[in-house]
Amino acid sequence: MVGPGASTGARIRALREERGMSLSALAAAAGIGKATLSELEAGRRNPTLDTVYAVAGPLGVPLVALVAEAGDSDALSDDALTAVRLHLLTEPGRTTEVYLVRVRPGAERSSPAHATGAVEQLVVLSGEGRLTYGTPGSEQVVALVPGTHVTWPADVPHAYACTSTEELSAVDVIVTPG
Repeated sequence: MVGPGASTGARIRALREERGMSLSALAAAAGIGKATLSELEAGRRNPTLDTVYAVAGPLGVPLVALVAEAGDSDALSDDALTAVRLHLLTEPGRTTEVYLVRVRPGAERSSPAHATGAVEQLVVLSGEGRLTYGTPGSEQVVALVPGTHVTWPADVPHAYACTSTEELSAVDVIVTPG
């Protein structure tokens, strides 16, 4: 039986094999179970946003490399947020993804480090919250209010939280080299 996440699983497997990574090595680097990764690659498990984020970094690719395909939905969602892809620009040496991100009131979305050299920018449209990024012990915290524009190295763990009763809406731009 092959599920709707089969194309994402196939892309993950192809990228892992291109990089000469074993299933065990990618699972360990992504912090997910080997069985989970195996089921995902085989198309027997639907990918969650957490899992796709977790494997994109160790594979050194932007999120869109794992989920984008003609006819696929341009929206990614989980319990904390919805991200709608507004634009994708692939150029020699870099990929730029532009998303409209909405974080639900009281929710927090943690993201593992993206590929080495990735940079992220956030422009807050409405709502309030906070952005935390960096490695434990050297984390930076930025208050998010309408009009805030922040740029940070996205190749470190980071998290968005909505602290208001209104959802936090922002434009998120991710530039990944490679």
